[in-house]
Amino acid sequence: MKFRAICTDIDGTLLNSERQLSQRTIDTFKNLDKDVPVILASSRMPSAMRHLQQELGILHQPLISFNGGYVIHFEDGKTKPIPLDSVQIPSAVCQTIHDFAKGTDIHVSLYEQDNWYAPTFDYWAEREERVTKVSPVIADLAPILESWHQAETGAHKVMCMGPADEIDALQQELNNNYADQVHAYRSKDTYLEIAPRVISKATALELLLKERFGIAMHEAMAFGDNYNDIHMLQEVGKGIAVGNAREEVKAAADEVTLNSVDDGVAVAIEKYFL
Repeated sequence: MKFRAICTDIDGTLLNSERQLSQRTIDTFKNLDKDVPVILASSRMPSAMRHLQQELGILHQPLISFNGGYVIHFEDGKTKPIPLDSVQIPSAVCQTIHDFAKGTDIHVSLYEQDNWYAPTFDYWAEREERVTKVSPVIADLAPILESWHQAETGAHKVMCMGPADEIDALQQELNNNYADQVHAYRSKDTYLEIAPRVISKATALELLLKERFGIAMHEAMAFGDNYNDIHMLQEVGKGIAVGNAREEVKAAADEVTLNSVDDGVAVAIEKYFL
């Protein structure tokens, strides 16, 4: 079957050991037919994805950020995004996470649209800035949470980073008491990424392909490596896991390509599109 669209995760899937795009990956994407939509889908905020789009030559393409919580597209010649879908974690749940972290070594970062709020520029914030090439707004989180409560809005993502045992305890708290509202997913032992329960990369991709391109999910190919990619890989016409993916992701995929550091995504795109 001829596939008409590509969607790929970023971290652990598209990037090399330096957390950058390899030249082979850049060249492969630039050799694609210009009519093929190429969509990046990540837990990252939009600003942490735009520089990768620029390198790949796809700045005009839509983005699925925050694991599907904030889906945006761009009109020709314009840099200001147009939201296609926006789903947020209620401010009350954000407040609970903030309160739980008090007295612990857990760093709590709040993400809303293209804003990243961090309480201090500590080890965790510095590390994220280095990886994503985006700087946080350093601010007391309490007034932000209060303003969200007043506006009846919330966060597109909450990211908690800290000692594994304290992250364990927070994950248990959320799973036990807020599983109907949020999905708390462990990207590493020391990282807990919290997203609205009702969204996923798969639901965002289906909406985006239908609304913007008139393309069905069975006509798309997707790549991933982690738990938050499983549903997407299952729903598209060809779901491909990179070789370094978690075993559960490989089991859910139609095919396994090479490791991310060995340009696995580029190898598969060359096989099916070039």
